[in-house]
Amino acid sequence: MALRNFLLRVLINAIALAITAAILPGITTSGDIGALVVVALIFGVVNAIVKPIAILLTLPFTIITFGLFIFVINGLMLLLTSSLSGGRLEVAGLGTAILGGIVMGLAAMVVEAVLRGLGLTEEKKRD
Repeated sequence: MALRNFLLRVLINAIALAITAAILPGITTSGDIGALVVVALIFGVVNAIVKPIAILLTLPFTIITFGLFIFVINGLMLLLTSSLSGGRLEVAGLGTAILGGIVMGLAAMVVEAVLRGLGLTEEKKRD
């Protein structure tokens, strides 16, 4: 079950990345599905390892800005993914990356809702 959830998360990120690249002119991908999956894997690893550390280190800024600094952190994670992707993902700059992070988040929510509606994902359990 964990492997299935992981693969679905990679698929959702890949689709969200494709949507983001189609919408924003400053974000481009190499175009093929394999590259999107590789970038989605890199993005997942960056978000799992680097993002929690970045959030912890920038907590005072996040508190002062009432949480808006999280958008900057998301943009930086997208820029880091771009630099680690070996040219599979190109991001024009920090402003584009911040907008890209917002669009990716929204696109991922929509894709996840569609997959949930099709019965391919489970409802998240709330405690």
